[in-house]
Amino acid sequence: MKFQALAAAIAAAALSFSASALSADIDFDKLQHRVSDQSAPKVFFTSDISPAGLMKAYEALGRVPEGRVAVKLSTGEAGNNHYLQPSLIKDLVQKVDGTIVECNTAYGGSRAATAMHRQVIKDHGFDKIAKVDIMDEDGGMEIPVSGGTYLKNDLVGKNLAHYDSMLVLTHFKGHAMGGFGGAMKNISIGVASAQGKARIHSAGQSDESIFFDRSIADGRFLDLSTDEHLQFILSMAEASDAVSDYFDQGKDMLYISVMNNLSVDCDCDGNPSAPDMHDVGILASLDPVAIDQACVDIVYAAPDGKSLIERMESRRGPAIFDHAVKMGLGSRNYQLVSLD
Repeated sequence: MKFQALAAAIAAAALSFSASALSADIDFDKLQHRVSDQSAPKVFFTSDISPAGLMKAYEALGRVPEGRVAVKLSTGEAGNNHYLQPSLIKDLVQKVDGTIVECNTAYGGSRAATAMHRQVIKDHGFDKIAKVDIMDEDGGMEIPVSGGTYLKNDLVGKNLAHYDSMLVLTHFKGHAMGGFGGAMKNISIGVASAQGKARIHSAGQSDESIFFDRSIADGRFLDLSTDEHLQFILSMAEASDAVSDYFDQGKDMLYISVMNNLSVDCDCDGNPSAPDMHDVGILASLDPVAIDQACVDIVYAAPDGKSLIERMESRRGPAIFDHAVKMGLGSRNYQLVSLD
């Protein structure tokens, strides 16, 4: 009986937040998909956005990435300074002896070619804290999509084959096309080669970047009401699942997302809108669907989340969740555990 009482007390503590954990006056007890079901995946939270907070979130996961570790993050477009700063992530990246991995873009900009991309990486200081691998520098490779509706294979950076595990470091924010950029976007669009990005955006119809040029010219790229746009959102779920399957059905992956610099625009935008939502904190999980859902739920619960909510809904970004669950990638429901 004493053991049961202690277990109940621990569970209750995990489900409650002290006032110090509340960021921007958010009621964490009312997050839409937060549950007390002990079988639901855990999402850990700390309001401490610092190298120490990031390390605390990592250690809470209880999973150590093994072998050759890829650290997937966005290196940020030239002109953008909202990306995860090297000073924030340095200790953790070096703790896991990780290699920062990225792929070139398909839409132009300062990271569309390897030489330019490496210059941005240098300018942003990532090469000073770790090795950086542009995984599609020498092309791509196909990995299977199991049970996909739009994608039969995911075209990823060829060098993904060099890694045994992946730590996914995500700056959660808005996105002009996807509505929001979270962990699933980071491992779908982010791990895809430049041609693979075109494949996901076109829901499997084209691997050529000319797709973007034609779509912009005839307006379809900017028409967010079309079935084609919704298929892009769902294709991101399928590509995410393919990457998770590649790493032993996700057993060799872990996810940490930082909710700061919450602009409606992505780190891939060289001239992003200024953030108009308070910084929130750091979340960590072994479930990519749960961690993205928790981030989205927090935005809805925040008193200053209006702009980001409008961006997510107008792009139909939350449609990714049900398809990701259907693919078997993870759970929308989660336990939220405070580390503060």
